[in-house]
Amino acid sequence: MAAALGFGHLTAGVVSPASSPFLAVGDVVIRFSPQFLTEFAKATFGVADKPVLLAGMAVVITAVAAVAGLVSRRRPGPGLGVVAVLGMLGLAAVVVAPVFTARDLLAPIVALMVGLVTFAGLHALARRAHPTVTDAGAGGRAEAEAGVGSSRRALLIGCSAAVAVAALGAGLGGLVLAGVAEARQRVTDQLARLRPVTARAPAIPAGAAFPELGTPSFLTPNSQFYRIDVALRVPAQRAQDWSMPIHGMVDNPFTLTFDDLLARPLVERTITMTCVSNPVGGQLISTANFVGVELRELLLEAGVRPGADQIYSTSIDGWYTGTPTEVLLEPGRGALLAIGMNGEALPPEHGFPVRMVVPGLYGYVSATKWIVDMEATTFAAKTGYWLERGWAQQAPIKTQSRIDRPRGFETVPAGRVVVAGIAWSQPTGIDTVEVRMDGGPWQAAELATEVSGHTWRMWRTAFDLAPGSHTVQTRATDGTGVTQTARRADPIPDGASGWPATIFTTS
Repeated sequence: MAAALGFGHLTAGVVSPASSPFLAVGDVVIRFSPQFLTEFAKATFGVADKPVLLAGMAVVITAVAAVAGLVSRRRPGPGLGVVAVLGMLGLAAVVVAPVFTARDLLAPIVALMVGLVTFAGLHALARRAHPTVTDAGAGGRAEAEAGVGSSRRALLIGCSAAVAVAALGAGLGGLVLAGVAEARQRVTDQLARLRPVTARAPAIPAGAAFPELGTPSFLTPNSQFYRIDVALRVPAQRAQDWSMPIHGMVDNPFTLTFDDLLARPLVERTITMTCVSNPVGGQLISTANFVGVELRELLLEAGVRPGADQIYSTSIDGWYTGTPTEVLLEPGRGALLAIGMNGEALPPEHGFPVRMVVPGLYGYVSATKWIVDMEATTFAAKTGYWLERGWAQQAPIKTQSRIDRPRGFETVPAGRVVVAGIAWSQPTGIDTVEVRMDGGPWQAAELATEVSGHTWRMWRTAFDLAPGSHTVQTRATDGTGVTQTARRADPIPDGASGWPATIFTTS
């Protein structure tokens, strides 16, 4: 099984990275997992949900392979059958992938053939290395007693080790050919092509964050920016190969290339992005300076027709969603087709070469990464990926806040205790943040300098506390005067709500 997976992955890296049988099966698991299981994985493992899934698959496959080997000690039929069944499952997973092409068949076929041939060869060698009376009568036993069996067992161990090394090397080779390393090189090559930005975002004021008190830095480094998507393999696409049609219910359909984007005015905007799966007080929120082209101008140029209430976008990996047209056409909303992030080209895991960024909407309806198609249509005609799974059609970001200091169950010195955190309500911004200790009266927190309504805002305050256990709560009010609700709600279907609370101890 290791040989099958390794050489299948290597072949996929050469021919079509999306056709790796191992990753294709993982994609099927993601696409068809029940909603409760998907949310459990995101809530429990966060951004590590994909490695956990792949590790779990590896454990299951290893266990199945071990059992198949044990029941195949006398005859190869059971093992060959298991290899064949798993190989056909991998082939089926590749065929049902949203971006399937004929060349994608090669990797699962190679995996299947390598698995069958390797098992048959090692099994035959094992039978010769361990002769029995049934296999060879008394002569076989005598041969084993003479030491021939021992030398054959040594040969079997050596061949098995060679297969393991070859499988590992093939798998690593597939990663090198199809993985992030290649995509990052493409990003490096692309940086030289980015021309100066027409409109820079205002500089971040010195008082915009309190990192010394435990809040995040105002801009999230690319390596720390949260990532939630359904792609097990980061798509690798060269910028010069990228194109995207804008079509459907428009008067002037046209197709963009990456050079077309570079030829247009590039703007930079500081935008906070929030995942709808973020629980109350969660970490699935980050801020970056994004560089790109005004999406509103592109849609106006295309001439979106009345009645087209959604812009349906599709990723290169087949993921799809619908964004309300009225939001994208809203003056001042600042939606982008982004090509840069924090002074660099988009990192591969964040959508290189082009992605959507729409302030004020949760990402599942607005933030298509690796975007390759944009269609003006209606919500009645097409349904997005997460809408099919029970999420809401409209997804405005809710007013929320978070406590970053003290951390949960932390012990701090008694006396003057500083409490700090963040709040957000894109695109209206945060007007006030209130904090209370141990159910007492609310007190206004000091707010950091506001950058814009499209970004988070840091806050801090302090309490004089005696030794003991304490519970701190916070709530925010947005720029329109609406205060964060105390009503607890799970992320499904349109985002979590409630007042965050942190329990800590002073001593």
